[in-house]
This record gives sequence, structure tokens and C-alpha cells, in this order.
Amino acid sequence: MNTLYITGAGVSAASGIPTFRGEDGYWTIGSKNYTPMEMATRAMYQNNPREFLAWYYHRFATYRHHGPNEVHHWLSDKNLITQNIDGLDGKAGNTDFIAIHGRLDQMTLFHHQGDDVMAFNAPWDKVNEDNLHHSLLEVFNINNESPKLNESFKPYVLLFDEYYTELYRISEAQQRMLDADKIVFIGTSFSVNITQMALDIARSQGTPIEVVDPDPTHVFHPNVTYHKMTALEYVQQQGYK
Repeated sequence: MNTLYITGAGVSAASGIPTFRGEDGYWTIGSKNYTPMEMATRAMYQNNPREFLAWYYHRFATYRHHGPNEVHHWLSDKNLITQNIDGLDGKAGNTDFIAIHGRLDQMTLFHHQGDDVMAFNAPWDKVNEDNLHHSLLEVFNINNESPKLNESFKPYVLLFDEYYTELYRISEAQQRMLDADKIVFIGTSFSVNITQMALDIARSQGTPIEVVDPDPTHVFHPNVTYHKMTALEYVQQQGYK
């Protein structure tokens, strides 16, 4: 059976990485002056890269040395699309997972959306925390407080005011959804476009789905199985040790 797994922040919780919408989640903690929904935008990166990069550094990049957990290892040989930007599926050995929202351990040239660019390793380890803002601007090649197209760098992350492009392998992701005999959603709140896209395809194709979450979101689908458990409990139930 060709099973497609689509994962969200709940999968990385056991690695010590906060979820997004929980009590201590990323989206409940903003910067001093901006909400997370304002911070994680292309507009903020262009207009205030100091705040943008510092927020990403504190909220995401500080977790860059955390390792994969049992769930990532169980998924390492699976057909996988993840919404997570932590890169832990790659660390676990999955060589063909789709990071549909990007990976914070990588960056790209700052480019027009849709341009053909490559992602490569981001030098977060070169950041000097004693002079954080200046160091971040230097590392991402941003002069005069404003990033320049095709000169400055940008974290390889899909932002709220951006859209899915081939940089994020969107066509391949859609094809995987169409080809799947079953889709299993693990640790996601169904609050982003990619999960809605998958649900729409599953409904149109008659593809059965499963939802793994301790408090699962109810989804409208004629053939859905709910597993009210954590991602870790689910993979242990599958016989992974």
C-alpha cells in the first residue's frame, strides 16, 4: 500500500521543540513589539530584517542542535511530507521527504517568488550572540538595513504572505497526494493550506485517511480513522521499538 504521511509540529514535541499553538507555542510568543503572525512574513523581512532574523533565531534557530526522536526514525523510510522546518526528518535519515514549508537549517538567495534558486546550509553557527542584530545582518548579507534581491540571503522558510512554489516541491507534493492509497496525518492542527489541499484531494479521490493526535481536529471525510494519541504512542503501537 502506498501510504503518505503528512506531519506537523506534534511529531517534534518529543525532541523538545515547542508546538505552534500550544500554551507555550511559537504562535503564542511574539517579539516585544510584534505578534508571530506579523513576524513570520516576507513584508517584515523586507522592512525590518533585524527583528525578523532575531525572532527566527530565538524561536527556531536555537533548537537547531536538537536531535530526531523515535517518530522521526520510524518515518525515515516512509513517503513523507512535513510541515515542520526543523529538518529533523533529514537528520533521522529520510532522504526524500518533502519539507513543504522549508527548513531553517538552510537558506536561499533572497529572490522573487517562483524564481529557480537553490537551498543550501544556513550559517547560524557563525552568529555572534553578543552582537546579535549586527551579526545576523552580516551573516545574511544585508546592508543598510534592507535585503537586496539576489544578493542577500533569506531563511528557507515559507512565510505567511508567500505562496507554495517549486522551491518547496509543491507539484511533487500534490502528485504524492494523488497517488496515495491512504493518507495519515500526524500531529497537525489542519490549520494550514497544505493539509486542506490534502483533504480536498483525499475527498475527491475517495482516499481513506487517518488522524493521529491526542485531541484530534474533526475533519469532514467519509472514511476517516482517529487515533487519539501522541505521535510517539502511535509509532509504538505500530510495533516500532
